[in-house]
Amino acid sequence: MVGTQKRVIFLFPGQGAQYPGMALDIIEISTEAKKVFDTASEVLGRDMISLVRDSDEETLKRTDISQSAISAASLAAAACLKEQGITPAACAGFSLGEYPALVCTGVISIEDCFRLTEERGKAMQKATESLSGLQNEKPGMAAIIGLAPERIEELLQGKKDLYAANFNSSKQVVVSGSAAALAEAEKHFKEAGARRFIPLKVAGPFHSPFMKEAAETFAPFLEKTVFNNPAIPLFSNVTGKQIKSGTEAKELALKHITSSVRWTNEEASLSALEPEALLETGPGNVLQGLWRDTGSAIPCYGAGTAKELKEIIEDFL
Repeated sequence: MVGTQKRVIFLFPGQGAQYPGMALDIIEISTEAKKVFDTASEVLGRDMISLVRDSDEETLKRTDISQSAISAASLAAAACLKEQGITPAACAGFSLGEYPALVCTGVISIEDCFRLTEERGKAMQKATESLSGLQNEKPGMAAIIGLAPERIEELLQGKKDLYAANFNSSKQVVVSGSAAALAEAEKHFKEAGARRFIPLKVAGPFHSPFMKEAAETFAPFLEKTVFNNPAIPLFSNVTGKQIKSGTEAKELALKHITSSVRWTNEEASLSALEPEALLETGPGNVLQGLWRDTGSAIPCYGAGTAKELKEIIEDFL
C-alpha cells in the first residue's frame, strides 16, 4: 500500500464511547488490530476480546474496566488504518483518548498504555467510591446546553463544589460537582439562559479537584514510565496546545486527572494545521459531533467500525 494521499489527524474518543462488542469486527479484518487486543490481554492478564464481547453496558461503564477496553478498541482502529498505509499527521484524544494518542505519536509504548490506563482507571474508580461514601449523595457531572463557555466560567466563580470539567463546544460545557451543587446549579444556569441542564450517567465527577485522590494514587505509576518526545504533533486537553516534549507530556498526564478538558481550544489548534480530514479513531461518534459544532469545512469521519474503516481506506488511498 502507498501512503495516504490526504493529510489526516487521528482523534481518539474518551470514556462513555464504549459499547459491548466494540472493535470485534475490526479484528476480523485486520491482523494488526488483533495484535493490539493480544497485547492488551497479555499485559492486563485477562482476555480482552472476551471482556468486550461478553460484558454488558453496566460492566463496561466501570472506570476500572472501560479505560483499558476503550484504549484497546481505539488502538485497534489505528492499527487497521496504519496497516493499510493511512498514518496521522497529528493526534489528539478526548480525556482518556489522550493515551492512545500518546502511543500513536511515539511518546509511550502500547504496553505502557495498557498498564497506565489500567492503573488510572482503578485509581479513579476508587476515588469515586470514596467520594460516594463520604457524601450522602453521589457527586457527578452534567452538561449545560445553550450558554457560551465564557459565560459559564463567569457563573462558576465563587461556586462551591462545582467545576467546569469539559469545554466540549461553543454550545456545550460539562460541569462536575457534588450532588447538592449540581441540584442548585440547574436552577442557576437555567435562570442565566441555559436551554438544557442534563445530568450525565457517569461514574464520578471527573476532570475536577474531586479527583485529587486519584491523581495521588496514579502518580507513582506515571513517574516510573518512560515518556519520549512526540514524533508527530500531539495536543493536550489541559492546555489546548501542542505538547513539545516527553517531560511536558508526563507532567500534563498527571494534571489531566484534575484539570478541565479544553477541547474547544484543542480543536482550534488542530484546525490551524489545515488537515484535509479528521478521523474519530475508535468507538462512537461524539467527537464528530463536537467538530461539526465548530462550523469548520474540514470533514471529520468515523473510523471505529470495520465498515467505516473500509470506506476510509477505499476513499483515502
